Amino acid sequence: MLNKLSFRNMKRSLRDYLVYVLTMMVVTALMYAFNSLIFQNGLTSYYELEGLMEIMIGLATVFIVLIVAWLINYMVRFMLEKRSTEFGIYLLLGMKKKTIARLYMRGNMLLGGVAHLAGLGLGVLLQQVLMAVMYSMVRMEFHLNISFHPGTIGMTVLCYGGCYLLALWRSKRRFRKMNIQGLMNLRRQNEEIKEKHEEIKRILLPLSLVFLLLFWAWFGRLSGTGETMVFLIGLVLTIYLFYVGISAWIICYVRRRGKGIYWGQNLFLLRQFASKIRTMQFTMGTLTSLFTLALMGASIALMFSEYENTVLDRKFPFDIQLFSDEIREDFAREKALVEESVPVQEWYQYHIYTDKGNQVNTWMLTSLDCWGAMYQKEDGEADEEKIKNMLENESIYYQYDTYMGLSDYNYLRAMLGYGQVNLSEDEYLVHVKERLAGQTQGIGERISIEGKTHESALRGKLPQEEEPKRLHCGGIYSEPFSQDGHNGADLIIVVPDAVLGRMEPYYTELVGKLLEDPLPDLQMRLEQLDRQEELLWADDDADYLGGMRCGSDNIIVYAELCLVRANLIPQVKYMLAALIIPLFYMGLVFVCVAVTVLSVQLLSDSAKYRFRYDVLGKLGLGREDIGRLIQKQLAAWYLCPAFLAVLISGKMILYVSKIFVLMTGVPAPEGAFFLKSILLFLGIYLVYFAVTDITFKRNIEQK
Repeated sequence: MLNKLSFRNMKRSLRDYLVYVLTMMVVTALMYAFNSLIFQNGLTSYYELEGLMEIMIGLATVFIVLIVAWLINYMVRFMLEKRSTEFGIYLLLGMKKKTIARLYMRGNMLLGGVAHLAGLGLGVLLQQVLMAVMYSMVRMEFHLNISFHPGTIGMTVLCYGGCYLLALWRSKRRFRKMNIQGLMNLRRQNEEIKEKHEEIKRILLPLSLVFLLLFWAWFGRLSGTGETMVFLIGLVLTIYLFYVGISAWIICYVRRRGKGIYWGQNLFLLRQFASKIRTMQFTMGTLTSLFTLALMGASIALMFSEYENTVLDRKFPFDIQLFSDEIREDFAREKALVEESVPVQEWYQYHIYTDKGNQVNTWMLTSLDCWGAMYQKEDGEADEEKIKNMLENESIYYQYDTYMGLSDYNYLRAMLGYGQVNLSEDEYLVHVKERLAGQTQGIGERISIEGKTHESALRGKLPQEEEPKRLHCGGIYSEPFSQDGHNGADLIIVVPDAVLGRMEPYYTELVGKLLEDPLPDLQMRLEQLDRQEELLWADDDADYLGGMRCGSDNIIVYAELCLVRANLIPQVKYMLAALIIPLFYMGLVFVCVAVTVLSVQLLSDSAKYRFRYDVLGKLGLGREDIGRLIQKQLAAWYLCPAFLAVLISGKMILYVSKIFVLMTGVPAPEGAFFLKSILLFLGIYLVYFAVTDITFKRNIEQK
């Protein structure tokens, strides 16, 4: 009898809470697919990166388990409240409290089990889609391979089952402490609207809006941890107090009989919205926080994805390139290793020169947007002491300016398929990273480069009329040219070969053109030739790269003494995927959880609203009018937390995207990432809204 009753209750819950069951099924599928990246990731053998993917997925899983646990606990408690009258009647009929608790537990476990099993089946298919995407990102061929790993299944079951059992255990404890009266009154607790001190509470709405305006005005100007923490605490309080204020403001507006309440069905909508907000103030604040985090995570993931698709391929233009700070380096060992592994079409070795000056570096440090006034004095002049300290100790720019001969430059351009460049004897050109081309247009007016030095000048016997002429800028070029420390850091000056006579070699470079793609381990084997290991972040010590500097790029920096294009691009893509995928993972789960709570809250009250809409129908409101009224009610309920989340996250995302575009050179408008993230989650939002709208209308029309 107990099993039959549990099964009947499960079927009824499956119908009443279909949105919740579908969400738990999707969450299970996502858990299974992403957990498989820890135990069944076929790319790990190629790109270990010290378990970076596994670590990031593990961290994402921790946050997701917390949110899913909150959802399950919320829903289990919510269903207990909805069925409290039923359980109270069971007690009146003589059923033991322990038996009722067991009945409640079995029904919920059956419901969760159905969602979990269906989710596991969907997760197997989603796993194949996810792996196909990852293989495509690293440019490897993917073959369909459905397999089951005990670790993947075990971790998914543990995360899901643990959250469910904990929620049921808490509800069971709560249930055992209740008596018949408590169960009978439990459902009506949230229906009691206590309208006290509304005139005072409504002040919270304008205060919240004022803080949001201050947040938009000052967020980018915050300096120091203290100010940032104050603003973040104020922001969290604003999210939760906003709903207290808007509910009180609507109640006061209705009490004063504002003109707007007599337009159409506004009185009905305002009262419904205010009462619902009043009973769910904390929940609405939590949902707004989830939407905010989801939008921020998706926007950041889209930034890195855009970098991967538009910038990364241009970072390593040569098939193979090596650096050495030894002037007489011949790269014999490296050449032999490469030629054993892959056919080489040609090698080209050359020097980068310096005049022992730093006027170009000084101009860059005082003129680029990324540095601001960091290396300037209060009067705007260059701070020579700061600049000298940075050039000597930081891994950004070389200590001295870097130059290249025109013949070497044209040879390298030919290897890359670029057109040849001509310079007269009194000209030089600047080759700069593409992201800095617009900021370096005035460089020719600020730097002074001497032309060819004659032997007589060295003896001090050069006549006045034969003194070396100053070179003038003959152009600025910005094609991809490997300027993360190899062909200069950010920028290199190209001069006629004759001018190099007064300079000295600074370091040695070797580039090669391969006839076919090398094996995936060529980069690793080159690194094992007692050369320095890779540098992943720009703030590491300069000596880590054997004296090489990596330029002003920030956020994403990959500098290495030896570069193998075919190996590095997939490796960096995999590294970025380890960040992009968990962010999308968390964003999807957060949004699904938030809209599930919204939908279930509305659908659970459909029986109560059925009576109210029936009264409106008897008062003359037609079926189409009632349908539009329902849509307005649902839209207000759905849009309120989403609008506040967009308002809050928008400022932070726009600020971060501005810095990201500036530091990485991604060719995208600053607001593009935020707009894409909104459109991405809008699709999910509309699906849930449509399902809720259809189900709500069906419940209203049922007799």
